[in-house]
This record gives sequence, C-alpha cells and structure tokens, in this order.
Amino acid sequence: MADALELKSVSAGYGETVVIEDINLAIKAGESISVIGRNGVGKTTLLATVMGHTALHAGTLALNGRDLARVPPYRRALAGLGFVPQEREIFPSLTVLENLEVGARAGHWTKERVFELFPNLKERLSNMGNQLSGGEQQMLSIARALLTNPTVLLMDEPTEGLAPVVVETLTAVLLRLRGESDLSIILVEQNSRVAFEFSTRTLVMDKGRVVYDGESATLRDDPERLAKLIGVSE
Repeated sequence: MADALELKSVSAGYGETVVIEDINLAIKAGESISVIGRNGVGKTTLLATVMGHTALHAGTLALNGRDLARVPPYRRALAGLGFVPQEREIFPSLTVLENLEVGARAGHWTKERVFELFPNLKERLSNMGNQLSGGEQQMLSIARALLTNPTVLLMDEPTEGLAPVVVETLTAVLLRLRGESDLSIILVEQNSRVAFEFSTRTLVMDKGRVVYDGESATLRDDPERLAKLIGVSE
C-alpha cells in the first residue's frame, strides 16, 4: 500500500531561490508527525511545496501513490490535501457558517463533527469572520480544512500568538484529531512541548534540510541535543 504522502529528494523554493533541499519524507495513512525548527529554516516552505505553492527544483512528491509534481494546488486539494495556513486566511466578510460551507465535501467530517471539536463555532454561526477572536479564527480555519475531508492535513503553527489557555484547548483538539480514522497530519509547530505531546515522531529542520527524523521522546528527554539540532547552542 502506498504511503499517504511521500517526498523523495525534494528541493524547492521561490523562483530560482532554493529554500529546502534534499527532503525525504514518508507518512503512512493515519500517521501524525511534528516538524520543528527555528524561524526561517524552511518549515512553512515544506508545507507550501506539498500544496504546490513553490517551484519544485528537484525530486518527486506523491499523495496516496499519485505523482503531484505537475498537479496545480486546487487539484491537490481535491485529491485529498487539507491545509491550515499560518495566517489562518478565513474569509472576514463571510459568516462562520459560510466559511465552513465554502469548500465542504461529503465524508467523515461533517459540521456536526467539527462542532463537537469546536463548540464555540456553533454559537457564532452568524458572526462574520472578522468578528471572531484570534483563537476562534484558528478554530474556524481548522474546521474549514477538516470539512474538505482530506486524507492528509497540513497545519502551519496553529498555536502561534494564542493565549496559553487557548493553546491548551487547541492541543486537546489536536490530540483528538490524531486518532481520527485514517487522517494523516503534518504539524509545523514552534512550541516544542505541543509538538512532542502531539506526535511520537518529530522532524527537526535547519537551513532547509531535515537534520533529525525520529522519536519525539528522544528530543524531549535531551534538551541539550534538541538545542544543538535547532541551532540555538554553540
């Protein structure tokens, strides 16, 4: 059976500029991984490359065995990629309900299921996107992505800039998502505590490359090694 997502020797960037190099990554159906590293090391570019928003300079990408190299972003979404961008990118002039319905497709995830995860959204269906708090906007962004019923969900720093109590709420949601059906998840996260709690496997990126791909517990239990890998120690 093909991996849910596979990258082989991928180098990509913007125009002629290469940002990530020689990335090898395979994720099985139902597997969840975290990606950590300092700002500017290529984590967001990695997700953008999977979604088709960068220039692919070398290597191959496959989703459920299907080659993605020449597939435009909208067809990648239709093929089963879901994306929660760092900027959330909800529609400010649409209601919560309209935001949820705009890309919804039939499948495991329904409005009722996402309301179980995010009860606040059900109470604000008629509110406009720009009337929500930062935490509620993030919840809406995740809920909207789930309603596209992806097989692989990409999440770019969903806890960034949120109050600690909201981070705890979202972490609990992430843990629930981890066990949902065959959904595969790549979580890019600055908060290493959240990353290690979310997945047993973590990738560390530095200078556009993967410098560690292994057990989260190994890094959690060895702060000195973690600091060296992410380039914050001599």
